[in-house]
Amino acid sequence: MFSPEPRSRRRAMTHECSVLLPRVCAALAHPRQPRYDDTCLEKLLDWFRSLTALDPGVELVQDNPCLMQFTASVLALPKPSPSILSFALRLAGILAASESCFQHLQQEKLLVRLFGRDGPLSSAVWEDASVRSGWVHGVHSMTQHQPALHFLCEGGGIDVIFTLQGDPSLFVASAASQLLVHMLTLSVESETTKPLTTKDCDWPACAEMIIKHIEDSLQSSSASHIEQSLKLLTSLFGSCHALWTEVLWLRIAKQIESFLMEETVQVQHMLANLLLKMSRSPVFDTEGSFWALVTSALEHLTPVQAGPLAVRILRLYKCPQDVRIQALTVLLQPMDCILRAASQPLEYAGLLDESVSDPITIESLLSSKSSCASLLCQTLAHLKELLSLVDLPMDLPSTPLLRSLMTILQFCNGFLSPASPLGNTVSRILINNFRVQRSALDVLAALSEQKGCDTLIGSVFDVLLAYLESPNTSPTVLKTTFQATSKWLVRLQEVSCSNSQWQQAAKILEDVFLVLQKRLCSPCWEIRDSSLEFLTVLIKCLTDQDEFRQSLLSSEVPRLTENLLEDPESYVRASAVTAVGHLAFITYFAPESPVVENQCNKENTIAKLQEILSTDPEGFPRRAVISIFIEWVRQGCTGQLEDTEQFVSRVIHTVEHDLDWEVRLGGLELVDIFCHHAFCHFGLPKCPYAPVSSAVTSSIHQNEVLQILCRANLFSFLFRSLCDCDQPVGQRACDLLLNLRINFYPTFTPRDSRETEDSPVGHSIAWLQRTLRQGSLAKNFPTDGGNGVDFQDPESMMIALGTIDLEELRDELNKSSDHVEKSPQSLLQDILATVGTIEENEADCY
Repeated sequence: MFSPEPRSRRRAMTHECSVLLPRVCAALAHPRQPRYDDTCLEKLLDWFRSLTALDPGVELVQDNPCLMQFTASVLALPKPSPSILSFALRLAGILAASESCFQHLQQEKLLVRLFGRDGPLSSAVWEDASVRSGWVHGVHSMTQHQPALHFLCEGGGIDVIFTLQGDPSLFVASAASQLLVHMLTLSVESETTKPLTTKDCDWPACAEMIIKHIEDSLQSSSASHIEQSLKLLTSLFGSCHALWTEVLWLRIAKQIESFLMEETVQVQHMLANLLLKMSRSPVFDTEGSFWALVTSALEHLTPVQAGPLAVRILRLYKCPQDVRIQALTVLLQPMDCILRAASQPLEYAGLLDESVSDPITIESLLSSKSSCASLLCQTLAHLKELLSLVDLPMDLPSTPLLRSLMTILQFCNGFLSPASPLGNTVSRILINNFRVQRSALDVLAALSEQKGCDTLIGSVFDVLLAYLESPNTSPTVLKTTFQATSKWLVRLQEVSCSNSQWQQAAKILEDVFLVLQKRLCSPCWEIRDSSLEFLTVLIKCLTDQDEFRQSLLSSEVPRLTENLLEDPESYVRASAVTAVGHLAFITYFAPESPVVENQCNKENTIAKLQEILSTDPEGFPRRAVISIFIEWVRQGCTGQLEDTEQFVSRVIHTVEHDLDWEVRLGGLELVDIFCHHAFCHFGLPKCPYAPVSSAVTSSIHQNEVLQILCRANLFSFLFRSLCDCDQPVGQRACDLLLNLRINFYPTFTPRDSRETEDSPVGHSIAWLQRTLRQGSLAKNFPTDGGNGVDFQDPESMMIALGTIDLEELRDELNKSSDHVEKSPQSLLQDILATVGTIEENEADCY
C-alpha cells in the first residue's frame, strides 16, 4: 500500500530513514495500531520540522509519497485514533509551511479535507481535545504565507479559530489565541503596501476580520468574549512592537478605558496585565493617552490588582515622572497604613503625604484575615524586587520604610502592643505568620544596602536578636533571619569603622555569638544546619575585622562547630565541614595565629576532614571536604610546594575511587589548582604573571614540574578519569590533560604512536590508548607494574601526552550519552519495534 519510490535526490533525509519511513507511515495508519507514546510522536514531528527547515521546498513530499498516503489513509479510517489524527494534522501543517508544498497539497485536495468544513471538524472525533489541539497547531505551522491566510479566511477556517478561543480546553483556547495573534501580524506585515497610520489606515482583509472580531467581542455583554479579546490583545502587545500596534490601540482605547469604570463586567484584573505588556513596548513610550489610562488604572484597580502594575512601571526608565510617583504611592500605601496603625498619634513621619486609593480600602483589606497576609506578602515581594535593581529609577523613603518593616515583624512575633484599633486587629492576624515574617525579613536584608538607614541600626538588631532568641521562631524563619542578620552585620562594621561606634558593634557581635551558641546545640537539625551556614557567611564577609575575629574566638562557637563534624544528620555534617574549613583561615592559617600552639589542633582538624572524606557514608559531607581542600590549596594554605604535593597526593588517592562523581570531579579541580601553583612556582607560562625564562631554564623547570606531578601520581588519576562512567568527570580530565600538553609541548605536533610501539614504554602507552578508546566500558585499566603503564615515570608520561589523541577522546566525551538513541533512524526503528511487539503478542494469543 505504501510504496517507497525514493528519488535519487535526497538532501536532508538519510537513505536509511527513507527506507524505514514508508513502513512507519503504514504502521501509524493501520486501523489496529498500538497506542503510541505522545513523546514518540512529538519527536517525529520535531524531526519533520528540522527536515523542512533544511529543505523547505516540495521535494520532501515528492520524494516521500508515503507521507501523503499516510494522511489520506488516516482520513479514510471510519474511527481514527485521536492521537494519530492529531499527529496527521500537525504533520500536514509542518509540510504546508512551505508555499510550494502548500500548493502541492492543495492540488491533491488534502488541505481542505484536513482543515476545511468537511474534515475532522464535522466528525465525532472533533469532540476530543487532542484533535482540536492538533488542528490549531497544524494551522499555525501552515500559516507562514499569504496563500495559507487566504485559504483560512475564504474557507471559513478563521471562524473556527474564533470559536476555539472559548474552547473548554485551556490549552486549545490559548493556542487559538496565539494563532490569531500570528495571523494578524502576518497579514499586516505581508499584505500592506505602505505603513499604516491613524489617518491612512487600510487594513488587509484578514487583519480587518480579526480586528472586527476583537471590537465586537469587546463591545459584547459576554464577559467570556471580552476576556478572550483582552487575552489576545495582551499577547499581541507583548510579542509585537511594530508601529501599527499603536494604530490598533487608538481604535480600541476608548472601549478598554470604559472597563475601568464599569462594574457590570469584572475584567479589571486582566487590564493590569494588558497595560503591563504595553508599557514594555517602545511604541507607547510617548503615547499620551496610554499613560493617562495607566494613571486611571492605578487609581481605579484594587490594591492587589494595581500592585503588579505599579512595580513594573517603577522598573521602567522611560516613564513620565508623575506616573512613576503615583506607582510608588500605590506600592507604599499598605506599608504606610501599617506604620500609622502602630501608634496614634503617629510618632514618626509617615511614608506618604497623600494616597492614590481610598485609605479605607487598604484598611479594610488589612483588617480581613483572608486578605491581610496576601496583600502584605505581595507588597513586600514588590519592594524586594525594586531593591534588587542596580539603579533604582527613583529614591525610596528608606527610613520610614524600615520603621514599617520592623513594625510588621514586631506584629508577627507579638512584641508590639499597638494603640490603635486597626493595629490590634492586624497584630492578631499576623501573629506567627511565617509567610509575612520571611517576606519582611527579605526586604529588611535588602534595605541594609540603602542609604539613610544607619540611624536605626540599633533598633534593627533589637528586632533581629529577638527573632534569633525566640523559641517560637520557626526553622525557615530563623534561616531568613540569619540571612538578614549577616547583611546588617556587614553594614554595622562599615558604620562603626566610619563613626567609631566600636562599643555598639562589639556588644551586638557578642549578643549574636551568644545566640549562635544556643542555636548550634538545637535538637532541630534544620536549625543547626542554618546556624552553621550563617557562621560560614559571617567568616567570609567579616574575617578582616578585628572585632569580629576576637568575638568569634572568645566564644564557644569554634568548639561547638567542630563537634558538629560528628552530627548524625549528613546535611549538618556537610555544613560543619564548610564552617570548620573557613574557621581555619582564622584559627590556623592567619599570619597572627600562634604557630606552635595551633599546629597540633590544625593537624587534628585536617585529619578529621580526611577521615570524613574517606569514611563518611553520605555524599554531602565528602563533597564539602573536597570543596574546602580546593579552597585551601587555592589560597596557598597548605604550606610549601613539597607539603602541598604530599597533601594533594593523599587527597587524590582517597577521591579517585569515591562513588560520588561530584567528589571525583572536585578531585580534578584540586589537580588543576595544584598544577597552576606548580607551574607558577617555577615561573613557567602556566602562571600569566610569571617572568619569561630562558629556553634552558624553562626546560629544567618543566622537568621539575613533571617529576612533581608524577610523584603525586596525578597522571594515573587523570588518565583513569577519562574512562569514568560519568561524562563530566571524563570531560574535565581530558581538558586538564590537553592543558598539560600545551605546557609541556608548546609547539605540539601529533606523534605517530607506531614510532614508539617497539619499546616497552611505547607498548604500554599503545595499550593505554586502546583502553582509553573503550571509554567507560574499559574493564581492565592499565595499572603500574607488569605490562601496565608506569604513571610515575616522567618519560612515559611525556610520550603519553605526545602520542595519545586527546582531541579524538574529547570529541567522543562531548557527545551526548544518548546521541545514538536520539537519532531519527533510532526513533523510526523504535516505532517499528513497538508494532513488532504487538504483532508477536497477538500471534501468541492463537
